[in-house]
Amino acid sequence: MAIPRPIRLLAAACMALFFFLVIQIVRSPAKVKGPDLDVGKLADLFRDPNLDETGEPPEPLRRVQGENYAPGNGNSDRINATLLSLVRNKELDQLIQSMQDLERTWNHKFNYPWTFLNDEPFTPEFKKATQANTKAECRYLEIPKEHWDVPSWINEDLMHESANILEEHDVQYAHMKSYHQMCRWNSGLFYKHPGLQDIQYYWRVEPNVHFFCDVDYDVFRYMQDHNKTYGFTVSLYDSPWTVQTLWPETMKFLASGNSHLLAQNNAMNWLTDKERRPNHNHDANGYSTCHFWSNFEIADMNFWRSPAYEAYFEHLDRAGGFFYERWGDAPVHSIGVGLFADKNSIHWFKDIGYQHIPFLNCPNSPKCQGCVAGRFTDGEAWLNKEDCRPNWFKYAGDEWALPDSLSEPVEAMTSA
Repeated sequence: MAIPRPIRLLAAACMALFFFLVIQIVRSPAKVKGPDLDVGKLADLFRDPNLDETGEPPEPLRRVQGENYAPGNGNSDRINATLLSLVRNKELDQLIQSMQDLERTWNHKFNYPWTFLNDEPFTPEFKKATQANTKAECRYLEIPKEHWDVPSWINEDLMHESANILEEHDVQYAHMKSYHQMCRWNSGLFYKHPGLQDIQYYWRVEPNVHFFCDVDYDVFRYMQDHNKTYGFTVSLYDSPWTVQTLWPETMKFLASGNSHLLAQNNAMNWLTDKERRPNHNHDANGYSTCHFWSNFEIADMNFWRSPAYEAYFEHLDRAGGFFYERWGDAPVHSIGVGLFADKNSIHWFKDIGYQHIPFLNCPNSPKCQGCVAGRFTDGEAWLNKEDCRPNWFKYAGDEWALPDSLSEPVEAMTSA
């Protein structure tokens, strides 16, 4: 009996496929080609500049010479600056860890005063322990009640309901009122404390942070001598759900007769980038969510006291986003300096090794111990995509870049 023609054709096709697969298996394998990726949605191929050997920033740098920075020297070379820490009594052990690191790497040479702030009185134990860990003066300030309390124009029922929505999007501290109060205070009230009116520069130090590198020059004098307004170590992306109305309110402020306050050489492009993480820009309504991580900042309080920033903070404060959303002082400070300061006055303290878990700034320098050069996080690998430094270098430049260093891409960090 003859085999039907369709069956013969099917058998022939199967045999042809079989021989094709055999040929493919025995052939030398071709070079494996990765999947086609949407380059526009990839993060930059980024070689961490911390892998390059790091020295000091340019001269002039003010150093210890004899007794010029000795504690108690009324004619020292110190300027009106302080190490500044918002801390609670129960955080004493974590603060002592931070103090010991910074005293060992820097302040035992320069003896700048420590200023501690709290919304309640410091205990005798706290004062005794902190003073025992520095030769410098220690100041203990209590935050005025009117600076810390939730302002009268905030509707607490709406604040509670808003926190429920934030929780649905896994926003941390949504219902923690003290966290919202802290963000507001750090954004626009700390520099108004009566005890800080004679202070121009500050270095913010939080409990449970680490400093890895010896720094042999006066960082405050560096800020003054080089006309710097703001200094950072780490730059990150924020959660868009915490700041959904922050950029629209910023645009509203500028449109209300305040566009003249913009610095001529501002960092607007950095704040509005939508190529590297487009979802962030979309969800934050035009804001890239890039910000300087403000648990470390060395800055000039005169900038916060300027008419431009004061007007901006007042607008944001009245809008209520510190309580109805979770606007942090990091994005608020970053937008403030990004818009109203010359971007060349913003300095990356590459040479200061720093860690606030889980992120680090670790330069390649013999002055650093305890961290791995070029490592951005000690957490999961996906956290590398939170690094916003590539965008800062793209729009503002890398002041530490070596003249002949064309960065070699070593890893691609995909966008969210």
